[in-house]
Amino acid sequence: MADAESTVALSIGSQRISMAVFDPSKSGGLILKSYGSQTILADPSQDLTRLPQITLAVKELAAALKVRGQKVRYSMSGQSVFTRFMKLPPLDEDNIEELVKFEAQQHVPFPIEEVVWDWARMESSSPEKEVVLVAIKRDALTEINETVAQAGIGTREVDAAPMALYNAFRYNYPNEDSPVLLMDVGAKATNLVYVEGSKLFTRSIAVGSSSVTTAIAKEYNISFAEAENQKVSNGIVSLGSGHTSQLDEASAQLATVIRNSLNRLPAEVARTNSYYRSQQEGSMPTKVYLAGGGVNLSYLPEFLEEKLRMPIEIFNPLQQVTVGKSIDVEALQREAHMIGELVGLALKGVGRAPVSIDLVPDAVATERATAQRKPILIASAVIAMTAMGFWAANKSVLATDAVAQEKAMAQQKAELAGPGGKIERETNRQKDLADLAEAYADQQAARVRWIGVLTEVQSYFNDQDVWITDFEPMGLYKTSDPKSGEARVKQGFSKAAYGESSLDNLKSNSAAAATPSRRGKKKGPVAPEPPQDAINVIRVTGFWKSDAQAVTKIVDRIRAKQDEDGALFSFKQNPADSSSADLADGDILPVLNNTITDPNKLAEQFVMILPLKNPIQIK
Repeated sequence: MADAESTVALSIGSQRISMAVFDPSKSGGLILKSYGSQTILADPSQDLTRLPQITLAVKELAAALKVRGQKVRYSMSGQSVFTRFMKLPPLDEDNIEELVKFEAQQHVPFPIEEVVWDWARMESSSPEKEVVLVAIKRDALTEINETVAQAGIGTREVDAAPMALYNAFRYNYPNEDSPVLLMDVGAKATNLVYVEGSKLFTRSIAVGSSSVTTAIAKEYNISFAEAENQKVSNGIVSLGSGHTSQLDEASAQLATVIRNSLNRLPAEVARTNSYYRSQQEGSMPTKVYLAGGGVNLSYLPEFLEEKLRMPIEIFNPLQQVTVGKSIDVEALQREAHMIGELVGLALKGVGRAPVSIDLVPDAVATERATAQRKPILIASAVIAMTAMGFWAANKSVLATDAVAQEKAMAQQKAELAGPGGKIERETNRQKDLADLAEAYADQQAARVRWIGVLTEVQSYFNDQDVWITDFEPMGLYKTSDPKSGEARVKQGFSKAAYGESSLDNLKSNSAAAATPSRRGKKKGPVAPEPPQDAINVIRVTGFWKSDAQAVTKIVDRIRAKQDEDGALFSFKQNPADSSSADLADGDILPVLNNTITDPNKLAEQFVMILPLKNPIQIK
C-alpha cells in the first residue's frame, strides 16, 4: 500500500547531500514541494571528517525544509552495496523466499550475519523467476543510520541508489523500449544502470569526478580542495588537439590532464557492456542517459559520445513530476539530472516503484518489532477489561435481584431481614472486582510502557564502543544529589516466588526534605521534590572502550530529542517542564573518566542518569 502522506527523500553522496519533500498527487503521481542540497568535500585524505559533515548537512537541510523529527527514505551508494541478479528455477511462490535466502548465503562475499540484505522480484517473460539481491555490511549501514539519526530525523526505508535511479527512469521514460544505459557519474564512483524494457542490470565502477580532482592535485602539486576549485571553475574536457589549440596554454594543459584522468571511464563502460551482453543475455545499449554531479564538467557529454560512439542525452527525472509553486524552477533545471535518486525514493511512497528494496538497519528493525507488538499487548488489556466488565455486569444483575427481593421482604418479619447483609456483601464484592479490573488495566499499560523505555534506551546506546552492564530503575532521586535515590528492584529479585513483587518499597527521608535552607544563602532554581511511590530516573551503568565521547554523544542525542512528543527522558531540572534549566553534565554523568587510566584495562566505567519526563507510579 502507498503512504497517504508526504515522502521525505534523502540522497547521501560522497560529495553532495540532497533532500526533497514530495506529496502524492490525485492521479497517483508525485508533486515536488520543496528541495535543497549541500556540498561536502570528498577529499580521500579527510575521510574521518565525512560523517560529521554529513550530519551537519542533513541537519541544515532538515531545518530548511522543516522536516526535523520526521522519517525519511534514503539511499546507499552503489559502491557500498553488493548486488547480484539471479535466475531461479520454476518454483511455487511459497518456496522462493527460502531459495533466495540460500542463494544469499552462497553469493554474498561476507558472513550472512554480518550483512543486511533484501531482494525483489523482477518482471520476466521467461518461465524462470528473476530476482535481484542487494546486501550491505551491517556496520556500514548502522554507521550511516546513526549519522542520519544524529541530524534529528528518523528512518522509514533504506534503498540502494542504482535501484532508485532505475525506478525514476522507468517512471519518467515509460515509452523507452530500446536498450539504454543510464550513467550516474558521482564523486567516487559511477553507477551503470542498464534498462531494457523491464530488464535491469547494474554495476558500480570506481571512477568518478573525484578521480579528476586527484589527478589535478597530483599534476600541479596542490591540495585536494584547491584542485576541486580549479576543476569547478576552469575545468573542461579536452576533445583533442584541435580543441586545445583554441585555448590558452594553462587552460589547454588543465583540459588535457582532465581528459587523461577520464580515459578509464569509457574503457570500464565498454568492458561492462561486453559483460552485460555475454553473461546477462542483454543487448548493446543504443543510447546513453547521463546523470549525477559529474555531468557538470564541461564537454563531458561530448567526450563520452566520442569514446562510446553512442548518442548522449541528459537524464531528466522530473518529466512526469509536478513541481510546486514554491520551487525555483530555473535553479531546479540546472540540478535536475542530479535528483534522480530522490524521485526514485519518493515513488516508493506512492506505490509506483517497479523494484522495491528495503535495507533495514538494526535500530529500525527493533523499532518496527516493538510497534508490531504494541497492538497485541493493548488488545490483551482490552480483552481482559471486557471480561472483567462482563463479570461485573453479571454481579450487578445479581445485586439488582437482591434489591428487589429486599423490597418484597421489607414487610415480613424482622428475622427475615438477612438478605440486606447479603446485598451489602455483593456490592462490596462488585467494587473489589472493579478495582481489580482497573489494577489489571494499569498493569498492562505499565508493561507496554516498559517496552517503550527499554526500546528507547537500546536505540540511544546502539554503539559498538559502549555497552550497558546495569539498568536500574530508581525512586526519590534528586538530580542535584548524586547520592540520593533508592533502587526500586529488590536484591535477589530473580529468586522471588511467583506472584511476589520484585519492586521494593520507597522510604523518603522526610527529615532531610523538611530541613530549611540556611539564612543568607543565595537560592537558585530548585528542582521539585521527587514523587513518592514512583520511579523517577533510570540509572545506567556501563563501559566505553575507545573514546569517552561515544558516551557524551549519547547524551547529546537524548538532549536533542527531549522536547519531542513522545520523548521519555529529559535532561531538565524539572523533567516535566521543558522551560526549566538544563542539568549540568556532572548531574547527568556522575561517573565518567575521559581516558583509560590503567593500561591493563580495556575499558572505563561510566554512570548515566536518565530522568523520566513522567515518573512511573508503582502503587
